Amino acid sequence: MRAMLRAMGEISITAGLILMLFCAYLLWGTGAYTQSRQLLLQRELQARERGHLERIELGKAVALLRIPRLGRDYEYAVVEGVDAEHLKSGPGHYPDSAMPGQIGNFVVSGHRTTYAAPFNEIDDLERDDEIVVEAREARYTYRVTSQDIVEPDEIDVLAPVPGKPDIRPIRAFITLSTCHPEYSAAQRLIVYGVLKTTEPRKE
Repeated sequence: MRAMLRAMGEISITAGLILMLFCAYLLWGTGAYTQSRQLLLQRELQARERGHLERIELGKAVALLRIPRLGRDYEYAVVEGVDAEHLKSGPGHYPDSAMPGQIGNFVVSGHRTTYAAPFNEIDDLERDDEIVVEAREARYTYRVTSQDIVEPDEIDVLAPVPGKPDIRPIRAFITLSTCHPEYSAAQRLIVYGVLKTTEPRKE
């Protein structure tokens, strides 16, 4: 019996260590992967020739996202697509939603806990905080209007006018989406904003 208890104890310790290593990988290992992908995406944005706005291929960089409230160093390249593979690279743009600055809803989803957790602190955003989107043709500054927590199947938040799928948009909106609460996908945390200013890039 004593030998059996000792063996069970050793197995439990080993299992605990494996679990700790796995958690460490989820929190830090996945972040390292995202950081490497971000370097490539940001270089892609810098190297891309300026031109007319066009539909961007899945997996390619769309624009640079900055949120001053979340720190001076907060900067992420937004990737086109919201599949699991796309979101490993950073925040992802819903392909069927508006592009930056366009009339309609520019919808961006991001991880809250793993893969660098780009949207971990978006619940700190307050009304009138700025969300800056640097695209090829202009810098778009959105103003936060509100937050909400919704069920995963409430897709009206992705509509051209968030929450109002039957209304035709006449303004440019932004919607940030992430899982809620932390370490769970039970609900979605949503941050809404409207376009405040547009600063065209100089040729």
